[in-house]
Amino acid sequence: MEKPRTAIKGRGASGNPRERFEKLARVRDDDESIEPAPGTVITLQRARSIISRNDSPDLPFNQSINPYQGCEHGCIYCYARPSHAYLGLSPGLDFETRIFAKENAAALLRKELSRPDYVCELISLGANTDPYQPAERKQRITRSILEVLWEFRHPVGIVTKGSLIERDLDLLEPMAREGLAQVFVSIGTLDGEIARTLEPRAAAPYRRLETVRRVSARGVPCGVLVAPVIPFLNDKDMETVLEAVADAGAKMAGYTLLRLPWEVKGLFKNWLEQHAPLKAARIMARIRDMRGGRENDPEFGSRMKGEGQYAELLRERFRVACKRLGLNADKRFRLDAGKFRRPQAPQGALF
Repeated sequence: MEKPRTAIKGRGASGNPRERFEKLARVRDDDESIEPAPGTVITLQRARSIISRNDSPDLPFNQSINPYQGCEHGCIYCYARPSHAYLGLSPGLDFETRIFAKENAAALLRKELSRPDYVCELISLGANTDPYQPAERKQRITRSILEVLWEFRHPVGIVTKGSLIERDLDLLEPMAREGLAQVFVSIGTLDGEIARTLEPRAAAPYRRLETVRRVSARGVPCGVLVAPVIPFLNDKDMETVLEAVADAGAKMAGYTLLRLPWEVKGLFKNWLEQHAPLKAARIMARIRDMRGGRENDPEFGSRMKGEGQYAELLRERFRVACKRLGLNADKRFRLDAGKFRRPQAPQGALF
């Protein structure tokens, strides 16, 4: 782990640790400093493909779309951070300040869905980076994707920490009436002080709770992801979050444990030293206990929920709370792939 830096207000990471593919190590002098208030740079990108596919047995979807690479929300625990290394950039500050927006996403999606051999199944938005991060307010790429999905009557599931999703309720409401849309809002804690440094540019927890209320009120099936659960930091909040979202109208819930792949381990440890130094050793010890002695477990089946006595306790707490609150009781929220259609091309497109 690199030498701890001073926290930067409004950012999750406080530096740019070396990415794992970098061949040459760069040593910073003690007096070298990161820009005190680094801005965000949005780069428009012409993507070559838009639907990502996976065969993971512990994910509830096989297809996903990420309108953006990098995420300004700056969640220090984000498991997508290591993807910036493939661009030759750091998973640290680079990940949250250098954002790539796939400007041709809607056109690529339309082309893919129009293929005669395309088989319709759920597409997830927000599997890696947040589709409603701040860049979306101007770029509107997520909205353009939803417009195509609605035109094709294609089912979509959305995961977000951004209240900007309320802007698109005019699309999501009619999609939901057709069984084509559901939304999960990620809320790991209702403690604003923890959230302020843990996920600095995401909507505040109380604001996300209001988003659950507004989305549910419009008839869009809405749930919560209590994620990530971090021992000795926000694990105590699981029942409180579930009670609050159930009161706001949520009908579904899930949770995941903290994951620390690749460079995220060092970034999270540095964050602990800055913001929770007295708890840091206990938190990391409990993480290793749930990960078979490792700081990260990449194995299917255990990577999301962990193993051991503490992980079992979390499972039982979650089960009991959901049963008490009526969450996950209604099985009608399965999305409908049977309404998929390929709109007829305009006459002029033949020439």
